[in-house]
Amino acid sequence: MVDNLQEQIQQGCNELGLSFTEDQLAKLRDYVELLIKWNKVYNLTSVRDPQEMVSRHLLDSLAILPHLTGNSLLDVGSGAGLPGIPVAIARPDLAVTLLDSNSKKTRFLQQAKAELALSNVTVVHARIEQADLPKFAMVTARAFSTIDDIIDLAGRHCDDAGCLLLMKGVFPQEELEAISGEFSVQDVVSLEVPDCSGQRHLVRLIKDKG
Repeated sequence: MVDNLQEQIQQGCNELGLSFTEDQLAKLRDYVELLIKWNKVYNLTSVRDPQEMVSRHLLDSLAILPHLTGNSLLDVGSGAGLPGIPVAIARPDLAVTLLDSNSKKTRFLQQAKAELALSNVTVVHARIEQADLPKFAMVTARAFSTIDDIIDLAGRHCDDAGCLLLMKGVFPQEELEAISGEFSVQDVVSLEVPDCSGQRHLVRLIKDKG
């Protein structure tokens, strides 16, 4: 399985136009293997097939890399560490905080941080509305809630020059029309994820000035 996973990850990264060191590629593979192992007991994701995990989770997370700005990122409702852990492996210069309210999931995140030696990762076990956190240059969420709810829950953790990066499937027209509060849509980027059927979009929101 190792060779197949490694090959799929390498090919997927090539298709995304991403280049990594051998150590980073090994960590990406090791992360998927950890996810496979822990998923049998902790039910971290409904995806069971290893190749599907690579495409739907790992490559999907890595697809947002070209759109990151700033030096700190909060991953809200991180779950199994998506997109936070793949991003942290790919960007060791980026301070990544993984937040989740599920203790089983945060135990997995702590284990992944330790086994993958991710010194740039911080794991927080808390509900987003109760979390005592600093401000971040970027706040991201993947399949967490509606855009308006995320703005309400997590917008306060974004610094004044920062942005919200929200990962969605189909183009979220109704959610975009319902946006209120202090954020405005910067753009919606269509993501092409290798071996992934269906649509993928990244909604980028910035704080309104004044």
